[in-house]
Amino acid sequence: MLHFDNTYARLPERFYARVGATPVDAPRVVRLNRPLAELLGADVERLASPAGADVLGGNAVPEGAEPMALAYAGHQFGHFVPQLGDGRAILLGEVVGRDGRRRDVQLKGAGRTPFSRGGDGRAALGPVLREYVVGEAMAALGVPTTRVLAAVTTGERVFRDEPLPGAVLTRVAASHLRVGTFQFFAARGDTEAVRILATYALARHYPDSVGSGNDALALLERVIGAQADLVARWLGVGFVHGVMNTDNTAISGETIDYGPCAFLDEYDPAKTFSSIDHGGRYAFSNQPRIALWNLSRLAEALLPVISTVGDEAVRGATGRLGRFQARFEEAYLRVMRAKLGLAQEQPDDPALVEGLLARLAAHEVDYTLFFRRLCAAAADPSLDAGLAALFPREPEALRSWIEAWRRRLDFEGDPPEARAAAMRRANPAFIPRNHRIEEAIEAAVRRGDFQPFETLVEVLERPYVDQPDRAYLAEPPAPERRVYQTFCGT
Repeated sequence: MLHFDNTYARLPERFYARVGATPVDAPRVVRLNRPLAELLGADVERLASPAGADVLGGNAVPEGAEPMALAYAGHQFGHFVPQLGDGRAILLGEVVGRDGRRRDVQLKGAGRTPFSRGGDGRAALGPVLREYVVGEAMAALGVPTTRVLAAVTTGERVFRDEPLPGAVLTRVAASHLRVGTFQFFAARGDTEAVRILATYALARHYPDSVGSGNDALALLERVIGAQADLVARWLGVGFVHGVMNTDNTAISGETIDYGPCAFLDEYDPAKTFSSIDHGGRYAFSNQPRIALWNLSRLAEALLPVISTVGDEAVRGATGRLGRFQARFEEAYLRVMRAKLGLAQEQPDDPALVEGLLARLAAHEVDYTLFFRRLCAAAADPSLDAGLAALFPREPEALRSWIEAWRRRLDFEGDPPEARAAAMRRANPAFIPRNHRIEEAIEAAVRRGDFQPFETLVEVLERPYVDQPDRAYLAEPPAPERRVYQTFCGT
């Protein structure tokens, strides 16, 4: 069914707790990600069968799996919790896919573990469907992310504010190592474990950096680069993670944990969606700053194994952290140039980007819709009227910016149609609109109707392609249908 080769299970046993999933009453596969299953080299038809449902629901342990819950700590909204860990997730093991890449396969919502801290270890159907939709959409958008292999209903109820259908999500990740994994051992003064973990993580995720003579410093440098690139991509598609705690910051540079996440409708740099982010710590425009804060916590955990000679460790870590901002700005401008149809670099490009975003914010213009219409205007200036229509209170608000943008395009020299085609590959027509996700969840949870969920997933598999028969899914919500809060689901 799946062919396992479990390297993490060979690390010292204080890195995890061996635990099996808690069986459920009636597991049923409501969606299997067949392309991902094929990539993993799985027996797709067996996974789709009742026997596969038993595995994906936690009722059967597949051959070669070594179920465990991983230990980690983390800063949650700036407050350190020395022990978190997988409280409702169980790692089945690792699979080397047909592309040669190693990936974790994890059951989320599979029951209690030693790290559950009083929780029930279960997941409700709504958050499972949300993670499926958003995680797979991010993959199709080209943003590094964990993936979803399957969503399975359990035939049981879980109790949150009310009884809800239970579900289990099968998550696939480059690994589940987090900044908080290093913090767990650093908080206990277990320098040996930090050193083992740094060497393991470097070899697993950044093997071309092995051999530098300082695994911890090499790892820090690579994770800094990966997180800078990741957050730049988030901003490019208007994504708000919502809960950028250090236990949700993956060493691999993948987006992990789709809890109170959402995509911008109207552009607002101060936008938050999480019902518990009262101070705006994880607001849209704060995400680069928080990424650096989280990376600084990783650096602190690594200090004892970077060096024990004087202040050498601090100097080495500080030097790497000091490169984050430049790396992020380079990545972000690369993303935004692509969205604007610019291949060359010019010194005034940051001002061009900032001028546009200031106008979008002042007029509450839909972020995704604006950039998709900009693609058409790049090919045909007569379509500028479609852009002006997004500024109903002041149609002339964009005029000076459009003129500056067209002057900037003159430096490029590409044929208009070629430029527009390139822009369409950088500016999606479809994103997981928050109100559409809520509609799909409501239909599945309240009425057992999974068709809106299926339709949404299918459309988001091709986000950069116009799909006229599903164009309604690209439309922004009416003001009264905007989603202002999202929830973690735990």
